[in-house]
Parts: sequence; C-alpha cells; structure tokens
Amino acid sequence: MTGYASAQHGASTGSPEAEARPAPARRLGLEIRSVNSRFLDLSFRLPDELRSMEPVLRTLLTGKIKRGKVEVRATLESNDSANLPDPSPRMLQRLGAVQDTVRSWLPDASPLSVAEVLRLSTSQGTGQDNWSEAVPALAEQALTALLDARQQEGARLATMLQGHLKQLRDLSAQAVPLVPQLVEQQRQRFMERWKEAMGLAEGSATPEAAQDRALSEATAFAIRIDVAEEVTRLQSHLSEIERLLKKGGEIGKRLDFLIQELHREANTLGSKSAALELTRISVDMKVLIEQMREQVQNLE
Repeated sequence: MTGYASAQHGASTGSPEAEARPAPARRLGLEIRSVNSRFLDLSFRLPDELRSMEPVLRTLLTGKIKRGKVEVRATLESNDSANLPDPSPRMLQRLGAVQDTVRSWLPDASPLSVAEVLRLSTSQGTGQDNWSEAVPALAEQALTALLDARQQEGARLATMLQGHLKQLRDLSAQAVPLVPQLVEQQRQRFMERWKEAMGLAEGSATPEAAQDRALSEATAFAIRIDVAEEVTRLQSHLSEIERLLKKGGEIGKRLDFLIQELHREANTLGSKSAALELTRISVDMKVLIEQMREQVQNLE
C-alpha cells in the first residue's frame, strides 16, 4: 500500500517552550515511503553516523507493517535557526596542534578553512549516541502518520472492491438463466435433426428411439454446459471477500487466494460457454477480477 510520512527533530516549533530551549546544531529528518508489493521489502538510506540505528528501525517497522516496499531515509542537516557556536579556545588550540602535526608529515596539505574549523568544532560531542533516543521516537512519529495514511487508502480500496463485488454478483446473476434457455434451444435443435434423419433413412429407427436419443443428447449437452456449480462457488467466494473486508485486519494474503479462486471459476465458466452472451459475461468477470487482483496486493 502506498503512503508517505516525514518527521523532524531539532526544528523550531514556534512555541514559547521551544524558543526557550537552545536549538541543536543539527536537525534530524526522517522520511518513510511505502509502495505496493506482495511482500515486505525494507530498505534504509542512513548517514554513516546513524547506520547503527538500522536494526532498531527494522524491528520497529516489521512489528507494524506486513506488506509493501518500504524505504526509510534519514538526513542530518545544519540547523539554520541555530546561531553559529563560538569554538572554545581549547578546541581551537587542539585543532591547531592537530593541523601542525599533519603538515609536519604532509607539507603539501592545505590549512584548515574557517568552515572546516566550525564543522569540526561543532561535530565534537554530537556522535550517534546523542541520536539513540531521538531516532526511535522520530521513527514512531513518522510510522504512525504513515499507518494513518495507509489506513485511509485502505478504506478507499475497500469501497472500490465492494463496487467490483457488486458488479460480479450482477454478472453471475445474468449467467444463471442463460443455461436453461441454451439447453431448451439445443433440445429443439436435436429433435429437428432427428426428424430430418428419420425422413432420410426409411425405417432405420422408430420415432420413440429417435426421441429418446435426442433427449439423451440434450441431457449430455446440459451437463456439459451447466455452470450452476461454478456460479455457486463464485458467489461463495464473493461473500467471503465481503466478510473479510468488513472484518478488516491483516487480510491481504487471504484475499490473494480468493481472487485466484474467482479467476479460476470465471475461466471455467468461459470454457463451458455455449453462447456468445456467456462468453461476454466470462470476459467481463475476468476484467473485474484482474482489477481486483492489482488492488488487493495493496492491502495488508
């Protein structure tokens, strides 16, 4: 199921409490994107500093999401709202000593720029341990928003599926009265053929025998084209799908199976077709079922 959510840590919210607190030097951003997939496929794009948080994030996601191709992206950016910190003299002295040591061994090394001094001085003490609590909390916030978005989409999909189920019921209802009509037409056709044969072959068969043979042929034809069993099973599958949609929860894989069964019955109905109208009904059913198959893969 598709969905998108994002959350940030370290951005100013505009509240008096937030304004009173010193803004962090960097802002943590986290995005979660989800697209359709029959199985759960997780991928992570994390800065090196947050790479150790991947197992925590993976555990969190697998506990809440069962299907979908999910990408988690985290970024660390300088907080524009924070004033540039003043490097302490001790930090500057340390950087100068390190630079002297490096250039004593590598005379061609470029001296540190102001930007590099500021970056190095502000990066000290902001290691991954500082994000060990912020990252899971931020992921929970983004995941909650993602699940809300997926739930809303799931409600829309359920409404769409209900509409397809109604159309399939209407098509199956159209197929039921066609079979008796076809059987009667075929019986009449057999009787006419036997009457013609009786007229051409003098006394080769008695009228009673011809009539019995025609009725037997008509009965065999009726058995061959009878789709009552397929229609009954199809309606049973439709009822089960409706029940699952009303029940909710993790029903995606169950619906996958039922959609396969619907397709099987529609195929059988088409193979037994003895009239153009039945063929049309079978084709229309398979179009609807294929549309349902694509959408069912979006459900948990």
